[in-house]
Amino acid sequence: MADITVTAANVALGASTTPTQIVQYGEAVTQGQSLYRLAADGKWYRTDANDGVAKAVVGAIALTPGATNAFGLVALPSSVPGQSLVNLGATLAVGTVYAVSPNVGGIAPIDDVLSTQFVTVIGIATTTALLDFQPSVSNTAKA
Repeated sequence: MADITVTAANVALGASTTPTQIVQYGEAVTQGQSLYRLAADGKWYRTDANDGVAKAVVGAIALTPGATNAFGLVALPSSVPGQSLVNLGATLAVGTVYAVSPNVGGIAPIDDVLSTQFVTVIGIATTTALLDFQPSVSNTAKA
């Protein structure tokens, strides 16, 4: 699977309307990684399309790095198109749908999701730099 190549130093908010939150990481996290929240401890972990539906449910994108148990800033999704833009510090293909990758914390084009992997859309590239962060969770693995 070909994940996007993120330059961590270039990850940033893409609009002033993008919702953010300070969260506690449950493991080491790098900017630009997709995250899910574990209800059992309330901490945020890197997503994984290979390891069950719960780990494929993206809820945030890391804007700052952090070690295990450290706090960091994340971008949150919006249900309104164009309200939650994130600069992933990568070159995106305009109009391409991006999804949770089977590589922990990674983001990949939806066409790269393989059979048996859980499908969660993260968003659509609106420019070569910006992702409109609007997750859509299927709760199913690709056949």
